[in-house]
Amino acid sequence: MKTIQDILQHIKTIHQDGDLQCAVSNICIDSRKVAKGSLFVAIQGTQVDGHQYIEKAIEQGAVGIVCEQMPTNTQKNCCYIQVEDTTKCLGLLSANFYDKPSEKLKIIGITGTNGKTTCATLLYQLFTQLGYPCGLLSTVQNKIGTKTIEATHTTPDAVQLQSLLNQMYEEGCQYVFMEVSSHAIHQHRIQGIQFSGAAFTNITHDHLDYHQTFDEYIKVKKSFFDHLPPSAFAISNEDDKRGLIMLQNTKAKKKTYSLRTIADYRAKLIENNLSGLVLNIHNKDVFFSMIGEFNAYNLLCVFGIAMELHQQEDDVLTILSTLKGAEGRFDFCVSAKEQIVGIVDYAHTPDALLNVLATVNKLKNDTQQLLTVLGCGGNRDKAKRPLMARAACEHSNKVIFTSDNPRFEDPQCIINEMEEGVPVHQKKKYISILDRREAIKTSVSMSQQNDIILLVGKGHEKYQEINGVKNTFDDKKILNELFELFEK
Repeated sequence: MKTIQDILQHIKTIHQDGDLQCAVSNICIDSRKVAKGSLFVAIQGTQVDGHQYIEKAIEQGAVGIVCEQMPTNTQKNCCYIQVEDTTKCLGLLSANFYDKPSEKLKIIGITGTNGKTTCATLLYQLFTQLGYPCGLLSTVQNKIGTKTIEATHTTPDAVQLQSLLNQMYEEGCQYVFMEVSSHAIHQHRIQGIQFSGAAFTNITHDHLDYHQTFDEYIKVKKSFFDHLPPSAFAISNEDDKRGLIMLQNTKAKKKTYSLRTIADYRAKLIENNLSGLVLNIHNKDVFFSMIGEFNAYNLLCVFGIAMELHQQEDDVLTILSTLKGAEGRFDFCVSAKEQIVGIVDYAHTPDALLNVLATVNKLKNDTQQLLTVLGCGGNRDKAKRPLMARAACEHSNKVIFTSDNPRFEDPQCIINEMEEGVPVHQKKKYISILDRREAIKTSVSMSQQNDIILLVGKGHEKYQEINGVKNTFDDKKILNELFELFEK
C-alpha cells in the first residue's frame, strides 16, 4: 500500500504538517466517498469548493488532506499537504498512487471537435483484430480488453482515469485509445499521463459556453500537443485550416494527413455512396463499409496512427475495410416495405451537422426527400442554436425542431432561439414539435418511399435528460419501432 510520501513524488508542496508515512487506501475528491485511509484532495470547482468539506472528510476517516489553503484548525491525527493548485496536482497524485500506469502502456489521444469517438473506436477495433489486448476511453463506452464499462464523460476525472489505466495494465492491455476533450485538457484531467501519440481531427464552433471564445478553445486544444514528449508522435489533419497550428510548438514527431494536398498520409476519395467509400491510399483502391467524406478523414487518421505504430499496411487496410465505426455516428436503418432510410447521428455542432447534411445530399437522388429532426441541448453553448437551425433548413427538404436534452432549460425557449436563425424565405420548411417521440413519429408519417430521415443530436445516447432526470430514450430504437408500426 502506498504512503502519503510515495504519492507526493514530483509534487511541489508549499507546506507539510503531519505523518507522511501514513498508508493511503484511495484518493478522493468527493467527501461523500471518503472512507478510512483516504487521501482527500480539496478541489475548487465551479459549483463547489472542496475546502468546505475537509472536516467532514476527516470525520469519515481521511488520513491526509491535500489543499490550497490550510484549515484554521488542524487535527493531530491527520496529515496536511498544501500545494499551489490541487487541480493540477490531482493527476500526478493519482498516477503516483497507481504506479504510473501510462508509462507501461502505449496511449494514443485523439482530440478535435468532431471524429474523436469514431477514430478512437476504430483504433480499438483495429488493434484488437490485429491481436493486441486494448483499452478504449470514449464518449460512448470504456473498454478494458473485451469488458465494457459505462462512460459518463468523454474523459473521466483524473482519479478515475488513472484507475482505469491501471486496470487496463493489470488486464494485460498493450494499447489504449482515448478521446481527449477540451474540458479534460483545461481541467488537467490528463495530467500525469505519458502519451505515445496524439491526433488532431478538426476544430469548429463548440463548447463556447465553457471556453468563452473560439481562440481560447483553439489554445486549449493546442496545449495538448505542446506538452507531448519527444518520444511521441503528433498527427494532424492538414485540410483543417488550424491543423498545422496544432503542431507548431510540439516536441513530438510531426505527421500530417490529407484528402486534398500533399501530406505524410494522403488518400483520394474515389467513390462515396450509401454502400460505402472507395479510397485510394498509397496507390491502393480500398472499399470501406463506412459512409461519408468525414469518415474518409477518420479512416485516414486511423491509418496514419497505425503506420506510426509500425503495423503492416496491408493488414491494417484489410481490417479497416470491414469496420463499422462507433454507435450513433451516421448509424442507419431501413424500413422493410417503403425502404425509408433512417440515419441517427450525434452531430451537435454546426459544422458536424453541415458535414452530415452534405454527406446525405451527395448520396440521395432527386426523387428522395431529406427530413431532418433536430434539437439543441440545454445549458450548453447557446450561440450554435440558430446556426444549426439555419443549416438544417438550408440543406433539408423538411425540418422538425424538437427537444434534445433540455436539462434545466425550458425546451420551448431553446426552440425559439433556434428559430431565430431561420431566414424568412425558409420559414415554411420547418415545424416545431416539443415532444421528441412525436417529432420522430411525424417525420415517419410525412415520409414517402425511399425518403431519408435524419435524427441528429443524440446519437448513441439512450436517455433524454429533463430537469436532472435521465429518461429512457433511444432514437434508433424508437425509429425502428415506428417504421414497423407504420408499415403494418
